Amino acid sequence: MADIQRTFVAVKPDGIQRGLIGEVISRFEQRGLKIVGIKFLQMTRELAEKHYAEHKGKPFFESLVNFIISGPIVAMAWEGNNAIQLVRNTLGATNPSAAAPGTIRGDLAVDMGRNIVHASDGPESAIRELGIFFTEKELLPWTRSTEPWIAE
Repeated sequence: MADIQRTFVAVKPDGIQRGLIGEVISRFEQRGLKIVGIKFLQMTRELAEKHYAEHKGKPFFESLVNFIISGPIVAMAWEGNNAIQLVRNTLGATNPSAAAPGTIRGDLAVDMGRNIVHASDGPESAIRELGIFFTEKELLPWTRSTEPWIAE
């Protein structure tokens, strides 16, 4: 039985500056995930603080917010069978030096503060983060003709 989930992914300013948007999207599509929402935007401080609210009060909070508002991001909603875990596995460890080869961070990043992509870490954060960046009307359900070839 399929466990169809939606999750949030953002290509961060370093990924944008390095021209990696297409590479990131391609990796998730190759895994069999389906994009159901996408936006190119410049985060405001208010939006960044809301997004990273769980880290408020931690020593790295201010630098995290300053980095994410330093340039545009691509906010995306992905859908698929076990999408949250598939995305996390495709990204690799948060610290690129610990990320396995073949993962986005293992192949493309070298610094934890510049690790290219953010993704929801569980079902609750996926719901919260998707709600910050997308309205329900902006998430488009659609059927890909190859879906029966990707998952049962």
